[in-house]
Amino acid sequence: MQARVRCVVSIGRVLAGAAARSMGRYAAASGQIRQPGALASASIMSQLLASMEGIDKSFPGVRALERCRFELSRGEVHALVGENGAGKSTLMKVLAGIHAKDAGRIIIKGREVEIKSPRAAQQLGIGIIHQELNLMPHLTVAQNIFIGREPRRRLPIFVDDEAQNEKARALLTRLRLAIDPRARVSDLSVAKQQLVEIAKALSYSSEILIMDEPTAALTEREIGELFRIIRELRDSGVGVVHISHRLEELPMIADRITVLRDGRYVDTLLTRSTTRDQIIQLMVGRAIYERAPEVPADLERREVVLEVRKLCRGRVVRDVSFSLRRGEILGFAGLVGAGRTEVARAIFGADPLDSGEIWLRAKRVKIRTPGDAVRHGIAYLSEDRKRYGLNLGMDVETNIVLATFRRFLRRLGWVNTAKTGAAARHYVEALRIRTPSIEQLAKNLSGGNQQKVVIAKWLAADTEVLIFDEPTRGIDVGAKSEIYHLLSELCKQGKAIIMISSELPEILRMSHRIIVMCEGRITAELPSGATQEQIMEYATQRHAEIQN
Repeated sequence: MQARVRCVVSIGRVLAGAAARSMGRYAAASGQIRQPGALASASIMSQLLASMEGIDKSFPGVRALERCRFELSRGEVHALVGENGAGKSTLMKVLAGIHAKDAGRIIIKGREVEIKSPRAAQQLGIGIIHQELNLMPHLTVAQNIFIGREPRRRLPIFVDDEAQNEKARALLTRLRLAIDPRARVSDLSVAKQQLVEIAKALSYSSEILIMDEPTAALTEREIGELFRIIRELRDSGVGVVHISHRLEELPMIADRITVLRDGRYVDTLLTRSTTRDQIIQLMVGRAIYERAPEVPADLERREVVLEVRKLCRGRVVRDVSFSLRRGEILGFAGLVGAGRTEVARAIFGADPLDSGEIWLRAKRVKIRTPGDAVRHGIAYLSEDRKRYGLNLGMDVETNIVLATFRRFLRRLGWVNTAKTGAAARHYVEALRIRTPSIEQLAKNLSGGNQQKVVIAKWLAADTEVLIFDEPTRGIDVGAKSEIYHLLSELCKQGKAIIMISSELPEILRMSHRIIVMCEGRITAELPSGATQEQIMEYATQRHAEIQN
């Protein structure tokens, strides 16, 4: 037990400065500060923390893992990549004790172990940050961080709320997170909820830390802070598993990269000697080429399908006006908190407006509820698919036809299951949704395939105006290419699309025009040939005039 205690790394010590001392020792030994992809010490690298060999895992109708392997060394950031459904999250859930393996061996620090529960994994020094938010929205930030470990008063039946808030505040301060520990989680943005999830994981002392898509909802600044924490953990000897679809961030943080495809191990690569194209080809088994769509020559002469005039809602939407033409993709760019999602929710009737007008095909309409929006031909794909886009307890078929259920009713209210099944199968095939059948529950799909089901739901509704809020969040590079192709095809069919995205390359690749927002206002309207630098200039410009 004493040896175990000595091995466990104190997160507090790391964040307080132990990492800096470790980096100093590495710099003295090698003559330079350690960079990603260049392991600081051969002795540290030689110490395997975890090894997984021949791992098999099956679910009803799905072979998720087949003879998979993975290893993690002390003081290493090891990236795990692959398409949606490749088995990344499943493999790490086996290591974290969430899923029991069907076959294979797990070796932790040279000893073969059976990890039968998350609690058993935690006792072995293994922590995990899940891809999907796993917080209790009705509790405060502090309550979520320390749930099950609450500090007690002298009478242990009473929780010491003041001490709990102070402990949470100290942790958040060390992580440089401007979040009130007393705030209710449901009142936080998706990005801040993700940061609370990270803080919760770091409140434990772990030698192995698994991060499943931790940057999916974060801004560049927040990602920078997260990477700072990861580097400090790594340099103190913690092994970090970093699952990510954002290949561009791997050279900044990963030492090695392991690729999975269709539940099988493909290869392990040194980051410093690997290119993005090589990783993509290993992931999908083919080369992917993505090109920005050409702006239609007659775009300016096309019908204006949607026009909003002087929309206002408190301080989050301020005097917003723009138009959207048939067959156009209008990109919305800006930092977290710029007001992009709030504009979309106001147009869709999810949030009330203080003032402003919405016009569809030159006719003013009143949209007070999402039902009004759908009847007027407007669809909204939320950035938080789990909370707003899906019924996880229902099957794929029901989720796809849910928004248009009335269309499939016979007389006396009977459902025409032949038509609902045909519609669901059509979109499963068209979007390449990986599911054993349309009867599969949505909660059993990977995150990317869940996102595709949400997209299928709105495509089935046959709406004219489609608002996509972070349409490729949590989707791998292969699936992104399919979504981009789908959006281009919808444009050719005459659909009008608003696309909100935090990924600037995505905005530039797909948009015919770009609206930039900052603090609830539109600060610029840019053509498709704009640069990332121009977008960022206006995304941080608080009181800019619109530049045409």
